[in-house]
Amino acid sequence: MKIAVAGTGYVGLSLSVLLAQHHCVYAVDILPDKVEKINQGISPIRDAEIEQFLKEKRLDLHATLNPEIAYSDADFIIVATPTNYDVDSKKFDTSSVETAIHTIRKYNKQGTIVIKSTIPIGFTRRMRHELPDKNLFFSPEFLREGHALYDNLYPGRIIIGARLEDESLLEKAKIFASLLQEGAVKQNIPVLFMHSTEAEAVKLFSNTYLAMRAAYFNELDNFAETRGLNTDEIIRGVCLDSRICDFYNNPSFGYGGYCLPKDTKQLLAEYADTPQSLISAIVESNDIRKKFITDQILSKNPKCVGIYRLTMKSGSDNYRESSTLYVMRNIAASGTKVIIFEPTWNKPDYEGFEIVNDFESFKNRSDIIAANRITGELSDVKEKIYSRDIFRRD
Repeated sequence: MKIAVAGTGYVGLSLSVLLAQHHCVYAVDILPDKVEKINQGISPIRDAEIEQFLKEKRLDLHATLNPEIAYSDADFIIVATPTNYDVDSKKFDTSSVETAIHTIRKYNKQGTIVIKSTIPIGFTRRMRHELPDKNLFFSPEFLREGHALYDNLYPGRIIIGARLEDESLLEKAKIFASLLQEGAVKQNIPVLFMHSTEAEAVKLFSNTYLAMRAAYFNELDNFAETRGLNTDEIIRGVCLDSRICDFYNNPSFGYGGYCLPKDTKQLLAEYADTPQSLISAIVESNDIRKKFITDQILSKNPKCVGIYRLTMKSGSDNYRESSTLYVMRNIAASGTKVIIFEPTWNKPDYEGFEIVNDFESFKNRSDIIAANRITGELSDVKEKIYSRDIFRRD
């Protein structure tokens, strides 16, 4: 079977690798260096399993800049292009998805299009009517950056959003679900078939719940730190309750990354005509947390604050929507000098902030080292570190 994938971000590349174990897969991108790396068996993103599979597995995977080669005669075409949050419209920018769908249909009139990009609720139904195109459905992904292929190999569930009353499309949806199961290591994966609009809602509500947990434990930490209480003891005591459990409970400078900030804001936009208070509180709570962290650092009156890593977590090379960026900018806005240690950044500055990748110099120059996540290389400067990384895990 021939499968094409539009986009080679962590969603698209992980799916390409997963499916190329058993099928011919063409991955489309617009960046020549990414295409060249994939064809050389080198991952353009940091993901241990993707790196291992590209290096060691026999994959029928071909990256290309040419959409015609990829899309022509493909049985399934997966759209995994980015949908960034537009601050002006206060909703997702779906232009990359719409462009991809129109390009696919230019070269392939019959293949089944599967949208994997995160999209507004109702988008798939709208596209079916506007094109019009019945051979189109949505399947949300639930992947972590840095562990995307692992999460495809061991998925918690597979959800397919199609028109359940359309027997032909439903049959294709079942085939696609079987392809994901075929590539996975985990057996007996729960599979749910539902309408596309409900599937779109599942994606946004799932990520917003995770953001809510992160915000909850960050606010718990705000309380503990201002009252001189032990955050570690409180969280452990709370999370031994089997109804709460021990996950997504490690305090941070605020939830960030590519998905949670934009998905929570999109869900808030979906509530335009529906009463709510919790969803807006989740978004607001994250802003409060980042301001709280900034104020705590500045209360120590440092002359120079060292920012230890811009990345959201260890093993990542992604700075998108990193809460550390907000903290860094606001510390600098107070007039305090800021320097950055970020070995994945090979330029002398980042947004005008000095990069100091000589680690000894960085440690010596910093009065306080702000670290969203702590690693062993900071062990000799514990007295300088400001972090809320209670459990030392991502």
